[in-house]
Amino acid sequence: MTKLTAQEMIDLVEKSYFHNVDNKNLDAAVECFTEDAELTVQTAHVTHRGHDEIRRMFGDFMRDIPVIYHGDFGHVVDADKQLIASQFLARNELADGSEVAMRNCNFFVLRDGRFAKVTIYMSGDNPLV
Repeated sequence: MTKLTAQEMIDLVEKSYFHNVDNKNLDAAVECFTEDAELTVQTAHVTHRGHDEIRRMFGDFMRDIPVIYHGDFGHVVDADKQLIASQFLARNELADGSEVAMRNCNFFVLRDGRFAKVTIYMSGDNPLV
């Protein structure tokens, strides 16, 4: 069983997951999740289970949002339990040129160096349908 260090967990969140979402690298973003992962947008009461559902959700998001940005991260890490909570700025530029910015918080549960469960709390409307 792979256990990541605190810095490796932060790098997974920032440099692998969000970097690939922002750059619309769909396959690389999905590879951050275990095959049976569960991603829940708690504030919208929506859950996506497994690579196929997560791939479809991110594919639609990447197709529909011209510019995606995540940054200004703050993390709380429990490396022993493989848990990380991340607060960040999510900024999306929409097709009409308008911009939506939110302060969101994600809670990640890792298993074997990947996300087994992600719970998302958004401060605005959910674009991950």
